[in-house]
Amino acid sequence: MPWLWPSATAAFLILIHVAPVMALVRGTRPADWGAFCVGYAIASLGAVGGLHRYFAHASFRTSRVFQLLIALAGCAVGGDPISFTARHRRHHRLADTGDDVHGPHQGWFYCWFGTLVDYAMSEREMLQLAPDLAAWPELRWLHRWSFVPAFGAAAVAALVGGFTMFAIGYCLPAALIVNFGSAVNYFGHRGRRRSYPTRDRSSNSWLLALVSFGEGWHNNHHYYPAACRSGFAWWEIDVMYYELRLLAWLGLIWDLKEVPAHVRAQVRAASGRRW
Repeated sequence: MPWLWPSATAAFLILIHVAPVMALVRGTRPADWGAFCVGYAIASLGAVGGLHRYFAHASFRTSRVFQLLIALAGCAVGGDPISFTARHRRHHRLADTGDDVHGPHQGWFYCWFGTLVDYAMSEREMLQLAPDLAAWPELRWLHRWSFVPAFGAAAVAALVGGFTMFAIGYCLPAALIVNFGSAVNYFGHRGRRRSYPTRDRSSNSWLLALVSFGEGWHNNHHYYPAACRSGFAWWEIDVMYYELRLLAWLGLIWDLKEVPAHVRAQVRAASGRRW
């Protein structure tokens, strides 16, 4: 519920960081790390493929059922399609300005964690920026009750494997997704490697791309955000794009928006250029 966001989000962030440390100190089991692999795969698909590339940018199409599934996966790690989409679309419009919802100019701590607690947008603004998502009643419900999937996923992990599976199988994947996303928000606007002269200060980082499922090709993304991939050239590794291609092959998603040939030609010519 919107009025619970600040306190509930702060508690969620503390929990997902503290619990894995406690579990590692106490000792873990192989089953916990098996749960981690499954949880991390689902969390990354929900956050990167779902919240970002699908809901915020509509870079592919899917069924209503699979749309709900990736929405649930995104909510399970602390986001919801409507609020994420609204804030992300505002970020693209106002990147690196005083009205950006998250950026390095606000300082490291606020960009990394503070912006997750302080949404800096009213409910009305969110719905105005994401009217396409607000048209779906199930997404409106998740917007209001976004903590339910997170609580459900955490409860399942705890019931199946106790505290250590809850900590390693649920909290650790959620913590990694949160921190990698914040790293893109911060370092993706502080680097110097730019393939495209965008009006903001977005930059590319191969290292950030490796740990964030391709999101580190941030300058590429800001230049052409409609694409289902952020790594435009073949050497720009984009793990989430490979996952989306697999889902398309399985028939779960379709109409993936690729990078136009003239845009890809520019990245070949400008690779590694510093502006």
